[in-house]
Amino acid sequence: MTTVLVTGASSGMGKATALQLLKDGYAVVAVARRVEQMRELEELGATVVAVDVTRDDELVKLVDSIDGGVDVLVNNAGFGLYGAVEDVTIDEARYQFEVNLFAMARLTQLVLPGMRARRTGRIVNLSSMGGKVYTPLGAWYHASKHAVEGWSDCLRIELKPFGIDVVVIEPGIVATDFGAVLRGPAFERSEHGPYAELAGKVAASTARNYSGGGTPVAKLAEVIVKAIGAPRPKTRYVAGQYARPLLFVRKWFGDRIYDRVLMSQM
Repeated sequence: MTTVLVTGASSGMGKATALQLLKDGYAVVAVARRVEQMRELEELGATVVAVDVTRDDELVKLVDSIDGGVDVLVNNAGFGLYGAVEDVTIDEARYQFEVNLFAMARLTQLVLPGMRARRTGRIVNLSSMGGKVYTPLGAWYHASKHAVEGWSDCLRIELKPFGIDVVVIEPGIVATDFGAVLRGPAFERSEHGPYAELAGKVAASTARNYSGGGTPVAKLAEVIVKAIGAPRPKTRYVAGQYARPLLFVRKWFGDRIYDRVLMSQM
């Protein structure tokens, strides 16, 4: 049976992916800090482990505890840090990269020896349309996701000779609590001072964009599971509200047109 390790499995896309994997007959190891929110997964047969992905000792212990090794790693854990560059502390920015990039990288390092020994495996990295585009007040979040994109591309080339696939998932707006997380802290960090007007516009625009709820997490889970099961997966999967149109505009019309389209929504 194929063993899939899913990080950030206590909610959102991570939990939905774990549920779909269990339904499809995979052996699932679901990890997150909030174990109580993964009880449903445990009842359905998942191995549930409390892990802070920024703690190296916990990651090492996790990988050592998985009998037979990890066949597929889904690097889903992450969050969005928003606020004007001038208003976000460097310590906050470092933590954004610690969760969104370095935790992913370290866990990947730990599972790779086993995959190389078996000459098979798959690494699925959750990026975002934000790894290719950008929004105001999102500099640190977008920087971390741009880093995930470049890191994944290099990793894919390095691992190809060992029969290990690397796949990037680029979601658009998804029905999670991301919008609320974006609006609240971003507005609080920048609601006073020179970026107050922009923060208000971003908060209002985010509220409008998320008013329809976004793409259901189950739909994104289907895409992720498809990438896991495909005999020859694509290097990237784009899915979710607004992802394809925004990526199209940025790619084919350039930065200035994209800037105009973006700010017209503010």
